[in-house]
Amino acid sequence: MQDLRQARAIPGPDELDAFETDVLAGFVLARASAGLTDGTIQGDVGHLEKVRDWFGRPLWEMEPPDADAYFGKVIRNATPSLRAGRAGAISVFFDFLELRHRAELHQLTGRLVNCPLDEMNRPRATVTPQLRIPPSAAEIEHLFSGWRDDLTICRKFAPAARNYAVARLSADVGLRINEARKLDLDDVRWDLGRFGKLNVRFGKGSRRSGPRQRMVPLINGADQSLRWFVEDVWGHFGNDHTLPGAPLFPSERRSISGRAGNEVFRTALAEATTRHLPAWAGKLTPHVLRHFCASQLYLSGMDLLAVQELLGHTWIATTMRYIHVHRTHVEDAWTAANERAEERWKGLAR
Repeated sequence: MQDLRQARAIPGPDELDAFETDVLAGFVLARASAGLTDGTIQGDVGHLEKVRDWFGRPLWEMEPPDADAYFGKVIRNATPSLRAGRAGAISVFFDFLELRHRAELHQLTGRLVNCPLDEMNRPRATVTPQLRIPPSAAEIEHLFSGWRDDLTICRKFAPAARNYAVARLSADVGLRINEARKLDLDDVRWDLGRFGKLNVRFGKGSRRSGPRQRMVPLINGADQSLRWFVEDVWGHFGNDHTLPGAPLFPSERRSISGRAGNEVFRTALAEATTRHLPAWAGKLTPHVLRHFCASQLYLSGMDLLAVQELLGHTWIATTMRYIHVHRTHVEDAWTAANERAEERWKGLAR
């Protein structure tokens, strides 16, 4: 049994540096053993490194006033998701320190592990979702109609058609931009289902759980636009379709990954919106197109569980935020209440 009350001589800087490196390496290995993906672990380590660079000392020396200064001043204006992610990484790291190195840290430094985040200064773990009201079906059709006309006169047909096809997938089946850019050519499975399906291997996971794979049916006209892109446009990029891992949406710049970047698609949508739907300039994003897709499918009669599966949501409550525009439960309740009141008045009139 180790006595936490006894602290040894103060260690030198080299010894502390080596210990800090070993602790971080142990943290990475422990998180990998827990089954977390490399991307999630790298994200947590990145958060810790940012805080460490600002603090200038080992993180175990952080006190609540230090956390107050960092979250209240340094990154006060950062996005809520970044603040919550950084706070989560710090909390998990201090849990690791307490479970694995509490005694060793006390022997080295005389300090007891104590997380600098508490109920008073901990950033909110959840972010209030922004209410997104998508354009109408007529507005979206006007946007894509003008965009299609642009393809006949644009200087670089293949990249412009690629960007158009990705935006159509967002509007037709609610595909995220990052999901689309990571698709391979052989992820398009025309032999599955009634319309063909997309094997989305890098779907967004929930609560930092890593990618979640799902199959997305090419409904709502997505099969026609994607078949046009594969058969009439893809060959313009000069890629070899027989190579394993050939990207579905290639980059014209022959980058290392061979894939177009997220910002390419976002910029293309923003420019097309400015030209053909100026009332939505600066407001129509790929994520708003996902809301449009969900709302239109729900309005056409698709049940909520099917919309949830299509969008890849873990929780049905998330899907309900996407179809809020066309839900009529409040109106239905008001109508039913008025009908009941009318029936009561009829009885009294007799």
